[in-house]
Amino acid sequence: MLDATAVRSPHLNDSACPPHAVVIGSGFGGLAAAIRLGAKGYRVTVLEKLDAPGGRAYVYRQGGFTFDAGPTIVTAPFLFEELWKLCGRTLSDDVTLVPVSPFYRIRFQDGTHFDYCGDPSAMRAEIARFSVDDVAGYDAYMKASEAIFKVGFERLGDVPFSKWTDMAKIAPEMIRLSSYRSVYSLVSKFFKDPRLRIVFSFHPLLIGGNPFTASSIYCLIAFLERRWGVHFAMGGTGRLVAGMIGLIEGQGNTLRCNAEVQEIVLRDGAACGVRLTTGETIDAAIVVSNADSASTYRHLLPPSARSRWTDQRIERARFSMSLFVWYFGTNRKYHDVPHHTILLGPRYKELLSDIFTRKILSDDFSLYLHRPTSTDPSLAPDGCDAFYVLSPVPHLDSGTDWSATAETYRHAIARELGNTMLPDLERHIVSSRMLTPQDFQDRLSSFRGAAFGLEPVLTQSAWFRPHNKSEDIANLYLVGAGTHPGAGLPGVLSSARVLDTLIPDASDFATMVTA
Repeated sequence: MLDATAVRSPHLNDSACPPHAVVIGSGFGGLAAAIRLGAKGYRVTVLEKLDAPGGRAYVYRQGGFTFDAGPTIVTAPFLFEELWKLCGRTLSDDVTLVPVSPFYRIRFQDGTHFDYCGDPSAMRAEIARFSVDDVAGYDAYMKASEAIFKVGFERLGDVPFSKWTDMAKIAPEMIRLSSYRSVYSLVSKFFKDPRLRIVFSFHPLLIGGNPFTASSIYCLIAFLERRWGVHFAMGGTGRLVAGMIGLIEGQGNTLRCNAEVQEIVLRDGAACGVRLTTGETIDAAIVVSNADSASTYRHLLPPSARSRWTDQRIERARFSMSLFVWYFGTNRKYHDVPHHTILLGPRYKELLSDIFTRKILSDDFSLYLHRPTSTDPSLAPDGCDAFYVLSPVPHLDSGTDWSATAETYRHAIARELGNTMLPDLERHIVSSRMLTPQDFQDRLSSFRGAAFGLEPVLTQSAWFRPHNKSEDIANLYLVGAGTHPGAGLPGVLSSARVLDTLIPDASDFATMVTA
């Protein structure tokens, strides 16, 4: 249902002119929202504060290396295919997705490793190497994951949860699926070996959650990966961004970079445009924010306009961990290193407690190592490898001064990689750059530098999360990691999908305005 206040938008008097939608931010959620709005007939302007699109999926190019800044794992390709189909095109026209196997190599501190893939037979064989008694548990766990997937993803992933009754309707099913349990707790029902419990519980970390506190609804990721696989975009994730920009421009719509939004302009309680830091005002019938949800409410809207997402509520909320990311290129190749590796440190639960609860930067760490050149050598010069290594760290409430700490932390990570996966690493580094929690706050406008927005616990999921249709401001909508359904590529793409049920077609909007 269209908000009555929408008719107050002054620039819609000309019925021949389609209503204008402004999208703040060009991350995957914002780009997907722009495409869907364009398909509904809106004129769309996407505003990006950086000098290039992508948000967390920004691309760095230096010294012949291409570094994807953020997302590297594509697990639900059909969500991208839908967007191309809306524009009368096919994803493969612009992007080549290739399957990655194993999905991940999980390396334990003692040097043993588990190759995690989508082949049930291969997975049973891997499990048997660790614990024969847990093989049967794998099949039972995947059945449980599928049941959660059918509810949590297929039925609820694109439900708006605008009313508390939406949550009440699913409560019995959530209880039946043990959603009140943590991921680690549910996994422990099926696996006894402590190493396998880690292997099958790490997935919430991919979306900013602690496996010991994240709702077991996120166990659906295991089945999602097995159903569609894990893919990589040849040329890097930036190819997906470029392809989506092409769709938006093909619809006759616009992306503006170096255009930072200072505030969302309100009239009679409704969003009616935005004001840039340059002072320019852009009118709009609707505004969609792909900026961090907490930052949207806290920094782009005045306190007087907010009754639900007040400063106090935002301050009390629980936010995800942040990330330290080191991008580096080497002048040699490491042929034995797979595309995705998770290197576990000496502690698991205790380290996660340091990150999420105590919010202290520990001396030890666990790492995710990305070597895209194992799949696509074009991302580095001949004979070279491109990498990034990611370390989960506390958000800025830790009080860490990253300007003083970053290089020391990077060196510790380089030393660990040199001792484990990448021999003589520091002698072979020829390109390097870092991204810290401070950059997540200052560069990416993430509240407290949290890399994934609100922490994905049950009390901050679905209806309890910032709604896709703002509870406070008419004609304001939210997409991205900080709103429903959450972080990760499937989550942010699904958040844009939700808008299909919330925003009318442009023709219906214009008719109501001129009636």
